[in-house]
Amino acid sequence: MKKKISKPTIYSLGALALFVAFLYWLDANRLTQGMVISVLQKGAILALVATSMNLLNGFTGLFSLGQAGFMSIGAYTTAILIIPVKNLDGVYYMNGVHPAIKALRVVMAQAPPFMQTIFPFVALLLGATIAALVALVVGLAVLRLKSDYLAIATLGLSEIVRSIFSSPQFDQITNGSYGLNKIPNFPPMFFGLIPSLITPFIITGVCVAFIVLLINSSYGRAFKAIREDEIAAEAMGISLYKHKEMSFVISSFFSAIAGGMLAMYMRSIEAKTFSITLTYDILLIVVIGGIGSVTGSVVSAFLVTAAKEWWLRFFDQPLSLFGFEVPLFRTGFRMVIFSILLMIVVLIYRKGLFGTNEFSWTWLTSKKARRKP
Repeated sequence: MKKKISKPTIYSLGALALFVAFLYWLDANRLTQGMVISVLQKGAILALVATSMNLLNGFTGLFSLGQAGFMSIGAYTTAILIIPVKNLDGVYYMNGVHPAIKALRVVMAQAPPFMQTIFPFVALLLGATIAALVALVVGLAVLRLKSDYLAIATLGLSEIVRSIFSSPQFDQITNGSYGLNKIPNFPPMFFGLIPSLITPFIITGVCVAFIVLLINSSYGRAFKAIREDEIAAEAMGISLYKHKEMSFVISSFFSAIAGGMLAMYMRSIEAKTFSITLTYDILLIVVIGGIGSVTGSVVSAFLVTAAKEWWLRFFDQPLSLFGFEVPLFRTGFRMVIFSILLMIVVLIYRKGLFGTNEFSWTWLTSKKARRKP
């Protein structure tokens, strides 16, 4: 007997097809839809790093604030490996580029065209691998801490990484406080069949799908058991240290991939890009979406990005009504409105928009499920 495709699957495939068609339409109208493209791409990047943070904070119960540090590792590694050779001297104009980096980049530039098309993706994976190795070493010490102490330790780690990248001793590698620029944008995929605009959504989709599969596996169940009660989880034979380390390394890996994509999106990076503020923004997205909900992190990333970068922009512009200039409408006022809206959302949805639940077509289409008791 043929297996019948369920309605939720049909709805999901239909929604995915509509979204892809919308992205292709945006690609054909780049000149007039620049703001929409910018918001969606940044939202996709933040969705990935928020999901990776939720894996650690929401599903494993480890309060870590080191995402910005691992993002910076991915961003700098990716940027160094993809800046065109002809632009290196212009980027490292103060102290010059390290001879080893220049030699490596010259060798990469002489590779066949097919190899050069995959170098940006290799750079993303290399940056993520380095971040994962750093997390593996750091986790040996910090994961023995709990709660606020772990948060302080990982936050300190993030600041240490940022300080190292901006130090004069690393001028020939990271360009110190001057940062890196002339970073190429997202590359197209599959020999140009998929335009560069869609690339970050595919990378984010694949990474988030992997995290979802991990959460639904036996490892994910072990993560949740540790979150609920460490003593009970250990009594059931779950190795606390092993699974905490695994969650920490995987979260750092995907945070670094998001950092590499952020470098491609911004086209230029500097150490202050990955300050404590970025970590707080990511934590805000996780809390608004729901700690312990992958869907919540993804939806919240797009909503928060759209609100900050697009919908509330008019509050930064002077406004006059009938010859009277409305007070407070000036640069920076949109962040005041944004903060007020966040307070309202948190007061109404104390567990976030999704809580610990995931999006379900069944809930959305069922009147009985939505009916209030």
